[in-house]
Amino acid sequence: MKYPKFLKENGTIGFVAPAFGCNIEPYKSAFQNAQKKLKQMGYQIDVGPNCYEGCGIGISNTPNACGEELADYYCSKDNDILISCGGGELMCETISRVDFDALKTAEPKWYAGYSDNTNMTFLLATICDTASLYGPCAAAYGMEPWHPSISDMFDFLKGQKLTFESYDLWEKEGLKDAEHPLLPYHCTEKTEVKIFMPKDDTMEEVSCGKMQGRLLGGCMDCLVNLTGTKFDKVKEFTEKYKEDGILWFLEACDLNVFSIRRAMWQMKEAGWFCHVKGFVIGRPLNGEEMMGLDQYEAVLGIAKEYKVPVFMDADLGHLPPAMPFVTGSVANIEGKDGKMRISYELR
Repeated sequence: MKYPKFLKENGTIGFVAPAFGCNIEPYKSAFQNAQKKLKQMGYQIDVGPNCYEGCGIGISNTPNACGEELADYYCSKDNDILISCGGGELMCETISRVDFDALKTAEPKWYAGYSDNTNMTFLLATICDTASLYGPCAAAYGMEPWHPSISDMFDFLKGQKLTFESYDLWEKEGLKDAEHPLLPYHCTEKTEVKIFMPKDDTMEEVSCGKMQGRLLGGCMDCLVNLTGTKFDKVKEFTEKYKEDGILWFLEACDLNVFSIRRAMWQMKEAGWFCHVKGFVIGRPLNGEEMMGLDQYEAVLGIAKEYKVPVFMDADLGHLPPAMPFVTGSVANIEGKDGKMRISYELR
């Protein structure tokens, strides 16, 4: 696994928009404030040509324009790391225009983003054998003040922190809007990580547990879309790192509980869960119970077959805050009394 260099003091932060750009509020003002804050911290800024675009369908610009920007900025020596402007809907069309062979031979670079950016963070690991950062996009760095999770993300990008812990509260309903673009997370709900351990042929909720392995995952909406395509190199990846074992971190955006269950089934039948040693599941954005199926059984109904630990309602995904998840790295994860601790080994 290749690990990019960390952001150095006075280094250059590049921004790209392979999914949505920051062309409308509250994202535009938040992105502008993020740049202002980062400049005040002494960093240089390199803004891609699509960052303020909104003419595309489900992405900032045309797939060709987005793919060209993504590849050019990743291979460029004019920036040190890349942060995506936002999530989106059709970044899969962007990656169809990206030469991953060129990315594979380029100098490794940290790429940070989540949601639709799974199309990049996941493939950097599985195709290019390069670690990436699954976490907030550019506009989040414009909030006033930064939530501790944003500081954690940035501290990781600087190489100053490799161990992280759950945050006390999470945001069920945000207050940020076009009139209030710089508001921080509105965290009101107590974080309660649920820990399930295998017992006989079922899963038992317990107060503590731990797991270790190499992290792989992202947004399930995107992952199932990649399954079986020419970009699907998961079997090769899991076989290469079978001695470490794989920790799957998964979260869902648009998927309801039945869609989550179908996604778990699809990944299982595609052989993705070979050599799995544990699952970390984020809070689902649309996890309401349907026809007797809740968000927990949507996952556990499939995951229990592997007899490995499953941590659920983790700080991961579309209901912030989110811990940094370093795709491709080795993680030591411990859960106890509703909280989770994750420590990274970059090997």
